[in-house]
Amino acid sequence: MSDLVLADYPLIAEGKVRSLHSVDDDHLLLVASDRISAFDHVLDTPIPDKGRVLTAMSVFWFEELADLVPNHLVAWDDDRIPAEVRGRALLVRRLTMLPVECVARGYLSGSGLLDYRRTSTVCGVTLPAGLTEASRLPEPIFTPATKADLGDHDENVSFDHVVRTVGAERAEQLRDLTLRIYSAGARLAESRGVILADTKFEFGLDADGELVIGDEVLTPDSSRFWPAADYEPGRNQASFDKQIIRNWLLSEESGWDRASDSPPPPLPAAVVQRASDRYREAYELISGRSFADWPA
Repeated sequence: MSDLVLADYPLIAEGKVRSLHSVDDDHLLLVASDRISAFDHVLDTPIPDKGRVLTAMSVFWFEELADLVPNHLVAWDDDRIPAEVRGRALLVRRLTMLPVECVARGYLSGSGLLDYRRTSTVCGVTLPAGLTEASRLPEPIFTPATKADLGDHDENVSFDHVVRTVGAERAEQLRDLTLRIYSAGARLAESRGVILADTKFEFGLDADGELVIGDEVLTPDSSRFWPAADYEPGRNQASFDKQIIRNWLLSEESGWDRASDSPPPPLPAAVVQRASDRYREAYELISGRSFADWPA
């Protein structure tokens, strides 16, 4: 085992959940923490095992999708990964990341539902009348968003905006690949009794100009996963993501006013435990693997 520590690698960037560190000219270390964000706030209360679940889930999906799209993963068990972050860190290739959040939706929820209620469209895509919370869409749609800075909110944008940002050919490529990855993920999830309602991807270009998927992929942080057996349109769904956290913050019990300038309160131990259990359950159910086998 290497004697390297995380401090040996210069910090390049730190987001709500992950930090990015320089390893050498070709490689980076992507480290997932147990931090959790909700409503554009990073909460003070960590969720045990969350960083390990996100990392294990990404590794599973990178392997599953390797024939469909190249990814940035080099290794999850390399000696260049310090022991202090092993199990929640990935050694990855350096990419030139594209400034677009590539979102696919098969069901209507979240910001997509809010947009639909205002305009009957999502990111310029016109949808049928009469849809409601958790309605299944006639077909999956590409609903891109801007990449927000820490503390800001991603904003849904039109496909034309993506064209203006990265060019028509690249925009078409991003839309096509996003929908194909979503469809592949949704099919596998469905076979495990899980609905993949929506998800977001980040893409970059490698040294040869090839489009590569980076960051995380199809995790409970980047996706809405719902138990298929409980699915019922017209209401909020049971969820394998951080909806447990959102629901508590919006409850009377939390005493928090989302419209205020005050940060969210600390999470109760019971809510933390339920969220941690739900993350682990999502990994095991979808991957078919035991989380106990993932390195700590």
